Order: sequence, then C-alpha cells, then structure tokens
Amino acid sequence: MKQLGYGIAQGLLVACFWVFAIGVSAQETESDDQYYGIADFASVKKYDTHVHINKYDTAFVRQAEQDGFHLLTVNVNTPYYPALEVQQEVALELKQAFPEQVAYATAFDVTGWGKRGWLKKNLAYLEDSFEKGAIAVKIWKNIGMSLQDKKGNFVMVDDPSFEPIIEWIEKHQITLLGHLGEPLNAWLPVEKMTINGDKRYFTAHPEYHMFVHKDYPLYQDQINARNHLLEKHPNLRFVGAHLGSLEWDVDELAKCLDTYPNMAVDMAARISHLQHQSIANREKVRNFMIKYQDRLIYSTDQALMPEADPTSTAQNLHQVWLRDWQFFTSDDPMEVSSVNGKFNGLKLPRQVIDKIYRINAEKWFPGI
Repeated sequence: MKQLGYGIAQGLLVACFWVFAIGVSAQETESDDQYYGIADFASVKKYDTHVHINKYDTAFVRQAEQDGFHLLTVNVNTPYYPALEVQQEVALELKQAFPEQVAYATAFDVTGWGKRGWLKKNLAYLEDSFEKGAIAVKIWKNIGMSLQDKKGNFVMVDDPSFEPIIEWIEKHQITLLGHLGEPLNAWLPVEKMTINGDKRYFTAHPEYHMFVHKDYPLYQDQINARNHLLEKHPNLRFVGAHLGSLEWDVDELAKCLDTYPNMAVDMAARISHLQHQSIANREKVRNFMIKYQDRLIYSTDQALMPEADPTSTAQNLHQVWLRDWQFFTSDDPMEVSSVNGKFNGLKLPRQVIDKIYRINAEKWFPGI
C-alpha cells in the first residue's frame, strides 16, 4: 500500500509539473503574440498617409509594395512643388496604375485670394478632384504664415473667407488634413531648437523661421486659429498634420485631443520629437501612445521630387519605414541623426501598432 501511495503521489506530482509547464508555455506564447518584431515588418498591412509623389515613377510605389505599405500622396499648395494641377495629374496616373496601393488628397489654391471669382474657382476645382477620386483635402501653413490681406494683416485659417470651403468639406463628410502653424522650435533661435532636423529645415527656410520674423503671428496664434476652426465645426473630420503642431509635448497634445473629439493627428516628420521626449521619459510617451491609440496615424512626409533620383529615394524611404517600425515595435536602444541622445523603442502592443499603422488610416481617411 505504501508503494502504491507513493506511486500515486509521484504521478500527481508529474501531472502537476506538466500542467505548470503547459501554463508557462501558454503565457510565454501569449506574451510573444502581444508584440510584433522586425521580422513582421513586410508582412503587416500598413499605411503611410502623408507622402508627396511629385513625378510619375513606379520606384516609390514598388518599394511600398515590398514593405507592406499603402500610400496617401498629398497635393500641397506650396511654391516648392509643381502646380496643383500637375500634382493631381501625377496622383491620378499613379492611382490608375496602382488602384489598390495609392490614394490621393487634393488641395485648394490661395493664389488670387480676396479677388472676385477665387471662391467659385476653388470650389469647382475641389468638386472636380473628388469626382476624379480624391479622398481628402490638404490645407497648408501658407494660411496663417504668409497669406496677407490688402492691409498686410495675416489671414488665419478661421477667417470667414474660408467658411464656404470648410462648410463644403464638412457637408460632404470629407477629411481635412491640416498643416497649420509650425513646430514650436520655429519660434526659437536655431541653437536652442530641440531637433536637428528642425535646425536644418529652418536654416534652409528662414522664411518660416518665426524667431527672425517678430511681426508675424505667434505660435499660440496659429494654435488658437486652428482650435477656433474646430470649435465652429464640431462635425468636421480633421487630421492635424505633424502631430497637430503640438509635437513638443505629448501632454499638450493629449489636452487638445481630449477637447476636440473630431480631431486625430498624423506623425509626419515629427516622430523624432517623440523620440526626443523618450530620452527623458519613455514611459510617458509610451503611455500616451497607448491611451490615444485611436487618434494617432502613422505617416512620414517623405517626398519624390521631379529632380530626385527615384531609386535612391525609394531606398531612403525603406530605411525610414524600417527605423520607425523598430522604434514603435521594439525596446531596442536607438540613435537617429535628428535627435541628440540615445533612447529606447516603445514596444507597443500589436493592437496599438495595428491601429496607428492601419485601422486609424481607414477610419479617418474613408476611401483610402
């Protein structure tokens, strides 16, 4: 009997061991399944909702196909790009060649603002763009930072002259993608800017370096005008480009998102600001990304310009996408040229990655 009892006890002990082992194994598997890795990069469906393809070439889109990306190429009313009609023509050619891969956002032109016929012309252009397949409208920083009335006053985005266009966008449930204002760094001397990329940009573009333009609207003037627009149009679906020009502090961006439920933000050209903040407080940035996972949209602001080499542009694009994926999916120690200092990746859960890379793009840009 003693031997039998010992055998039963031993059997129970072995059984318990295997139950424990299976439980540990299940936990490890579940934990592994909560995160993506570098090996998942190309196989996960993703969107980059803020690129600028300004000449017809397939290298940019072919790279996107290889890396699992779908693209929103954004037309912009800027003097540095071809005319809006040319940008749209390129977008339509790419959309026709890659209907499952490419969507585009149109824009309106402030040239001739304040003159007779300006509004009618631009409303007609927008209507034509959407008949041709546009899915969003881009509004640029020239409104608020360069456009002036006859008296020399800067025209802000909440100016009544834009109301018919905003109302048309809102009525048709179209997404407005707004680059309004600039990084807070633009109001600082170059040597005090927090991001090396900003130092390079505002050195090359002093016309937007607000520190040297004391008679221009202040940073908060730009933010206030944008907020006023959102207050007047609570049903407007609005995506604030470049982290909504609140890139400098995730706490400030959180307050804005809490106040305006009709607003999301893209990350175009501002991921380095998240990385900069991660040096001092990685957990705060990570918690922000998790809490506001439904309002954040991945994008880069990468561009293919008419004079650029498409192959090298595509190679650089791949490196940008891969580096960003590493930052969001791993906790690897990292360094990038735009940030002074080392930081660790955020290692966001799969569900967060799926939202910022895919689900939110499809929600905030219907038709993409």
